[in-house]
Amino acid sequence: MTPTDKKHLAVAGAFTSAFNRHDLDAVMACMTEDCTFMSPAGTDRDGARHIGAAAVRRAIAAVFSAYPDAHWSPIRELAADNSVVTEWTFSGTARDGSRTEVNGCDILTFVNGKIAVKNAFRKQRLTS
Repeated sequence: MTPTDKKHLAVAGAFTSAFNRHDLDAVMACMTEDCTFMSPAGTDRDGARHIGAAAVRRAIAAVFSAYPDAHWSPIRELAADNSVVTEWTFSGTARDGSRTEVNGCDILTFVNGKIAVKNAFRKQRLTS
């Protein structure tokens, strides 16, 4: 593992911690000003694409609002080639009281030590 990989893993860890605290300022401090967030749900092949710090901030705030107790439990992280892949379990209770627990991962792309792209993927649980 390179020193750069170690730095990226540290930023990814701080990013996850900020998400779990629902600290938007700390989340955004880990990202570049021209960042992109590709969320899993949306009408595009990529889900939904949020471009620029203001749009990314709004999208993440919407997640925190939809799931007031949202939490991402890390499973593992891998770093290489200016990217970190984080595997996690998401759990949260929606405003209607329904509970979600699902596995997913993020591919984080770094530029100059900050996250430029957060590409999120998550499993889709079906009701039985």
